[in-house]
Amino acid sequence: MKKILFVASECVPFVKTGGLADVVGALPKYFDKEKYEVRVILPNYRFIPAKWKERMQFVTSFYMDMAWRSQYVGIMEMEYAGIHYYFIDNEYYFNGDKPYGYIHEDVEKFAFFSRAALSILPVVGYQPDIIHCHDWQTGLVPVYLKDSFHEGGFYSNMKSVMTIHNLKFQGVWNIPTVQDATGLDMSYFTADKLEAFGDANYLKGGIVYADRITTVSRTYAEEIKTPFFGEHLDGLMRARAGQLTGIVNGLDYDEWNPQTDEHIYKNYSVDNFRKEKVKNKLELQKELGLAQDKKAMMIGIVSRLTDQKGFDLIDCIMDEFCQDAVQIVVLGTGEERYENMFRHFAWKYGDKVAACIYYSNEMSHKIYAASDAFLMPSLFEPCGLSQLMSLRYGTLPIVRETGGLKDTVEPYNEYEETGTGFSFTNYNAHEMLGAIRYAEEIYYDRKRSWNKIAERAMKADFSWSHSAKEYEKLYDEM
Repeated sequence: MKKILFVASECVPFVKTGGLADVVGALPKYFDKEKYEVRVILPNYRFIPAKWKERMQFVTSFYMDMAWRSQYVGIMEMEYAGIHYYFIDNEYYFNGDKPYGYIHEDVEKFAFFSRAALSILPVVGYQPDIIHCHDWQTGLVPVYLKDSFHEGGFYSNMKSVMTIHNLKFQGVWNIPTVQDATGLDMSYFTADKLEAFGDANYLKGGIVYADRITTVSRTYAEEIKTPFFGEHLDGLMRARAGQLTGIVNGLDYDEWNPQTDEHIYKNYSVDNFRKEKVKNKLELQKELGLAQDKKAMMIGIVSRLTDQKGFDLIDCIMDEFCQDAVQIVVLGTGEERYENMFRHFAWKYGDKVAACIYYSNEMSHKIYAASDAFLMPSLFEPCGLSQLMSLRYGTLPIVRETGGLKDTVEPYNEYEETGTGFSFTNYNAHEMLGAIRYAEEIYYDRKRSWNKIAERAMKADFSWSHSAKEYEKLYDEM
């Protein structure tokens, strides 16, 4: 049996700020239990809800050398959904009220976490064949593994995988501070190792030292080899292209299931959505104070309100867009200018636009179930989960062809009657509006075609079991 260890800074249901937590929480459950034993190591943040804290068992504690310091490492463990979790305890580092704070503190915190994750393995008696690291917060794990740990026989055969969930976040800080925090020899801070543009870069270290690198969609794996998407590491990505694999994220089909979803007003399935789905729309219109009209096309947006997600495009055409026969429901928080833009249009077009400038898991489920279409015009999107959720609920995605959006949404072809959504290619506001209006035309004038697209969308399989098989293949190759 192969032993796999996931090391990550967040994981559903304990702590979540983004899609990384969904992946780390869901993926381990889908491996073949006969062949793979998967365990997960996380920081024991103070703010993890009490209901989880109460279930954790104390294993042991010890002191670990971190450069010139000696730091306390506590080990807590618990079983959840058939997976064994370890939590690394240290109140000095994990005492904040959110997982990430100021970068100069985070670089030391995650250097400690990376080193501690390796240090606890002999103590808990778990010797993984492969350590699967996620994003820059664990970028030092492959580095430490090849550094001081490699000398010990316990670690000598361990391999590492580095998964890039978003190349934009790299964990960059000045070399003297990072060298002081990590205790790594100065020979590691050169252009072929951790140094990038005069600073130390955690993610670069992970990419250089990991045995294999993955990212969260096939298209994004190609895109990050180019200067536009490569975030200054495109040369390195091209150099390591032979070890780079794109594996698209899956969706937790137990949580996101319109047949059993407890958060939505009316459950429905691929067999009866033509009649039942619209009841969700009428209820949401009532709850949000929109004009109650079951025929109006409702377009949903659930997102961080940032430039990356294409909100500057929406900003350009919002007034024009509001002249169409549509209703727009937005849920999310982010940059002030976009929060205020949606508040303004909700005030200006009260019966057409609803701006929910907060985040609520329950409301997100309601929007996926109630909307007819879902707008996601991202500038770049490593994978994206929102389009997978909308497909699952028969809510047709309107996306820009980038990263995971291109890999998961098949554009509608009216001549061959294929496709699961609508897309546009160039990052251009009116090209986006053209795609939206094409969707409106199909919705209002060719309702049978629309329902067929929705049916195909709901039947598409983006469950984790498919992605897990690709990861298994990667582990076997290693």
